[in-house]
Amino acid sequence: MFDFGGFDIFKAVSIVAALMIAIIGHEIMHGYVAYRYGDSTAKSEGRLSINPIVHVDLVGTIVVPLLLFISGSPFLFGWAKPVPVNMWTVVRNGGYNGAIAVSMAGIAYNLLMAITASVALGFVGGETLLTQILYYLVIYNVILAVFNLWPIPPLDGSNALGYIGRKFGIRAIDDFNAKIGGYGMIILIIILATPLSSIFMLPARVLLSILL
Repeated sequence: MFDFGGFDIFKAVSIVAALMIAIIGHEIMHGYVAYRYGDSTAKSEGRLSINPIVHVDLVGTIVVPLLLFISGSPFLFGWAKPVPVNMWTVVRNGGYNGAIAVSMAGIAYNLLMAITASVALGFVGGETLLTQILYYLVIYNVILAVFNLWPIPPLDGSNALGYIGRKFGIRAIDDFNAKIGGYGMIILIIILATPLSSIFMLPARVLLSILL
């Protein structure tokens, strides 16, 4: 499914386009849903724009994907610059339900994009640039959705779970997030760099088997 043995410009363009649509759209949706709850932080800073330049993170959007590509990694991965959100405003206007919605907005976007691209693939035939982009849109959106659902700080799943805990008065969730928060990135690196990744990404493989 992922083969970088020979350089293919159309494949490279398809992968980059799909990855950008997945990660940038993910961040925009956090800001857009926050805006719907009265937080104009992202909008006032121009971060609701679809212009990719304003969302580029030097490391996550350029360096990491490029190094993975050059090293012949079986897949590319990356992230965009986080969209600024004032959760106090969101909670004040929409309660914890609003905060949960903002936290899950990027994941919802990725799942919707994956389903839409999968359906579109059923109507678009042939080996074209469009079919390749749609194919990788399914893959990267599913991977990002599942990855961000992991309940590990600072991922969206952890944030959403924290607000769910506050909504129902379960303080143990906030306490847990506070304890492991400083080690979140280390935990993620360990998971991604070891066989644990195959376990954590099992839902992604199941979804991909259905959508592709």
